[in-house]
Amino acid sequence: MFLAPLLRWGSFLSIALAVATAFALSVLSARPEPLGFFTSSSLGSVANASTYCYRGVRTHDHDNPSAQCFTVVNGTFARVWSDANIEETAESSSSSCDGAKTKTETKTELLDGYVIPGLWDGHAHLMAWGEFLHSVDLFAAQNMTEVRSRLRAHLRRNPDAGTRDSWLRGAGWDQDLYGRMPTAGDIDEDPALRGIFMMLDRNDGHCVWVSRPVLDMLPRNMTETPGGQIIREPGPGVFCDDAMDPVTALRPKTSDETRTRLVRDAMRDLNSVGLVGVHDASTPPADVALYNKLADGEDWTVRVYGMLECDARNSYCPGNATRIARSDSRFWLQSVKLFADGALGSWGSAMLEPYADKANSSGTLLINSTAMANLTKTWAQAGFQVNVHAIGDRANRHVIDAFVAALVHVCPEAAPDNYEALRICQVKHRFRIEHAQIVHPDDQARMHNIGIIPSVQPTHPTDDMRFAQLRLGPERTAHRAYRMRSYINIAPLLGSDFPVEPPNPFHGIYAAVTRKNPATGLGFNGSADGWHTDEALTFDEAIWGFTGATAYGAFLDGRAGLIRDGAFADWVVLDRPIEDIPIEDLRTLKVRETWVAGKRVYAREKPT
Repeated sequence: MFLAPLLRWGSFLSIALAVATAFALSVLSARPEPLGFFTSSSLGSVANASTYCYRGVRTHDHDNPSAQCFTVVNGTFARVWSDANIEETAESSSSSCDGAKTKTETKTELLDGYVIPGLWDGHAHLMAWGEFLHSVDLFAAQNMTEVRSRLRAHLRRNPDAGTRDSWLRGAGWDQDLYGRMPTAGDIDEDPALRGIFMMLDRNDGHCVWVSRPVLDMLPRNMTETPGGQIIREPGPGVFCDDAMDPVTALRPKTSDETRTRLVRDAMRDLNSVGLVGVHDASTPPADVALYNKLADGEDWTVRVYGMLECDARNSYCPGNATRIARSDSRFWLQSVKLFADGALGSWGSAMLEPYADKANSSGTLLINSTAMANLTKTWAQAGFQVNVHAIGDRANRHVIDAFVAALVHVCPEAAPDNYEALRICQVKHRFRIEHAQIVHPDDQARMHNIGIIPSVQPTHPTDDMRFAQLRLGPERTAHRAYRMRSYINIAPLLGSDFPVEPPNPFHGIYAAVTRKNPATGLGFNGSADGWHTDEALTFDEAIWGFTGATAYGAFLDGRAGLIRDGAFADWVVLDRPIEDIPIEDLRTLKVRETWVAGKRVYAREKPT
């Protein structure tokens, strides 16, 4: 019989309970009804009750933290318990899960493996991941020679790519590795690439690099928009933030058939690393319509919480402002995505003081503070959770100001200096800052006082550490940047921002605990030590960030991220209890099985 590590797990229970309610337990008696609305049915339909017993089940239910068995009815957990009479059989294996296991009066077959609740990514891009799986991977390409080599290899495998009707796509380039910004001329230098239609995303998604034929399609002497930047040195070819819009508008439209395939392939890949749900951090109206249609099919194997992004970024689009909550809980939409600034790596994040390595710039606000406040009020009044991308400390300050103004607007009892009333209102609306990467200590205090949810990605600091201090200097890096532990009392929900980072949640857990890069197992400049480990999370806090905290951030507390009566029957099977796995082994951990709504959606092939 599985015996949970009660000392360690037990000590986490009080933390989990506090995090689950985002430190609002003191005001729960006065809590308004949340925006979320869900029925008891869930993904798929299981005609009959099915019972499963494993060697151990980690539930994340503070009343019953460990179990061995659970019964699934219509895609939800109907009963969770431990059974001293389970008889282990020699046939128990991952393959024995194909059929339903029903508990008899005397014994129940014990399945091999150890269960954890299904994992969620709190900030990611579903359609973009599907596209990335079929495009050029430029991450970690160290120089222009390697970039061109990868482009040529992709064209050999995909001879139809690179035409006017089918642009060559890729992602992951980084000017810091090349010593300068790339140019359209860098592509022309290779005869095999000259003349192709190409658009490559920077590794943060906030700049695109295009080839000469695409550049020639654009108007000559383009002028920069207030929220964008056209890179002109050392030559043309790169467009950042809002300046990307004229470029992306030229890209040939992708058919619904192709987009359907991209979503299917993305979901299969996500299931293989234990993901059962995704907060889709930019869902344009066209994707909303497609997702709602595809969610009727059997290939839809990941629950998707959408964040509507209007076709015109940072706007109110009343024709699309309709919340969606399917009774099967496959796809729902009740939040909106806004953008305050760009990214740190491309000097686009809006800072209170100039960059340490670019003294003539403090980044770019994509929307002014008055417009941000008005937009937040409008969307909140329409019943939408407001989630805002903010990287720099100036952007984060403006977002917090906007959130306060909106909470005061939608909750008459609230006032800017009445933090108790603001907290109560925030529990209902659950405004989120997506990334919250660099936040002034004064604004960190305001986030705590109000309960603003930080949506952070643990693998961002372990990748950005190679340039972060160059951009910020030591003081801002030490006291403002890449907070995690500083946010623990306000339920930081965790994600990856894929395809900016790989989607594997175990890599995110590793990075959160060690503050080291999961790809290398190393810290800053190849050190064996983690980077700013004072901001590291414990293992239990990190796994909660991918389960209970992500549930709270999507109004799913009590429904997702745990195994208990009435919750979604989503779980992951591992070869060992996750508590017993050495932290370094998380870098190479392979999921045995992934289940969504009581249906197995992924099974690892047995080694031959």
